Amino acid sequence: MNFTRLWKFSVLILIYCFVVYGMARPESVSVDGWRLTGIFLATVAGLMLQPIAGGALVLIAVTLLPLLTKTTPQVALAGYADPTNWLVLAAFFISRSLINTGLARRIALGFVRMFGKSSLGISYALTLTDTLLATIIPSNGARSGGVTLPICRSIAELYGSKPGTSAALLGTFLMAAVYQGVCVSSAMFYTGQASNPLAAKIATEFGGVSVTWVSWFVAASVPGIASLVIVPWLVFKLLRPEVQKTPEAAAFAAKELVAMGRMSVNELILTAVFIGVCGLWITTEWHKLDVAISALIGAAALLLTGVLTWEDVKSERSAWDIFIWYGGLLQLGKLLNGTGVTKVFAQNVSSLFDTQNWWLIFLPALLIYFYAHYGFASITAHLLAMYPAFLAVLTAKGAPLGLLVYSFACFANLSAGLTNYGTTPAPMFFAQDYVTFRDWWRVGFLVSLANLAIWGTIGFGWWKVLGLW
Repeated sequence: MNFTRLWKFSVLILIYCFVVYGMARPESVSVDGWRLTGIFLATVAGLMLQPIAGGALVLIAVTLLPLLTKTTPQVALAGYADPTNWLVLAAFFISRSLINTGLARRIALGFVRMFGKSSLGISYALTLTDTLLATIIPSNGARSGGVTLPICRSIAELYGSKPGTSAALLGTFLMAAVYQGVCVSSAMFYTGQASNPLAAKIATEFGGVSVTWVSWFVAASVPGIASLVIVPWLVFKLLRPEVQKTPEAAAFAAKELVAMGRMSVNELILTAVFIGVCGLWITTEWHKLDVAISALIGAAALLLTGVLTWEDVKSERSAWDIFIWYGGLLQLGKLLNGTGVTKVFAQNVSSLFDTQNWWLIFLPALLIYFYAHYGFASITAHLLAMYPAFLAVLTAKGAPLGLLVYSFACFANLSAGLTNYGTTPAPMFFAQDYVTFRDWWRVGFLVSLANLAIWGTIGFGWWKVLGLW
């Protein structure tokens, strides 16, 4: 064990010991509940410090539950039986088929052929690709790393734009614009990013708000579309490329599509499954099938037809990694909520504010929550650390739970655009060396102001129409 890993683990142990032995335990919280609180806070800190991989860290936390508390192994491991965890896993398998068959790349090239005659049009085409894939792929890293980023780089190099002196020709703008679009599409869908279903689960268990694929999309669609239109244009103004007319890009996409040939049988089957699964999610209110079962039906259909093989399933490392940390975090969050700690926290924080006007607390809290992401390298860690706490504080002040659930869940995704480490695709795009550190953070901050303005006006207005507040 190296020194860095050792001191990071030491910090986590100190956090646990400080919470359990150094802080006064509220009378309404049991000894077991207080120990669980220490484990939870140490785990969240671990996701930020990363002494080891997040999945390994969560697995250790789940293992410690029966050892340090009276939690039974059945209860500690219950998160791995949660349908939400299986939804994410099945969606990853479907996404693997989208990439393996080439259908995702075909979709991207199709958009570039239609809209890629200008540099701004290319950014819209690739953003639309990511948005379409976000309807079913719960990994913004898989979407961008496997589909949009390679095409983005290929088009930049088509115009001689490479890292270094020629980056500003086209690549700088494309990398920054497409990444900011990824953050918006992540906020628009229940499946837009791996921790979105976690936010939905927390909302359901916290106050009984039912967040479904359809309700999330309906809520996020209007402000999301506005951001998808404005954000690439704003990045264009901030990082104006020297090459603005790009007829060769559209021709490149057309040539690549010709080289791909007609859609294969596997692509046609996958298209039908894609449409079928999304259709089942959209019509959940009619047939009452759990969204996880709908996703598993899609994965099973791909396995039966051979579009997806069992070797693909076994080798999908990202899916199994998320299955481990996601299931563990689901159960840790559920158990923490049952301890009454969040209720005590809300009561204590609420007592600090004399005003009963929840708006006067909500707006500053939302800004603090948003810009706190400068300190996070993971949307999940950000969400776990602050989402339940802010829900508890603001509902205690009478804020409408529907407004809180969607604003804090969506803003966690939007805030990932601030830095070059905000979510998984960030280091992927930044590592291409087209965008300087200074430009990345400058653009991230200015785009954040635009997103806050859009979602704080159009978004809140739309949510008023929907009756969320």
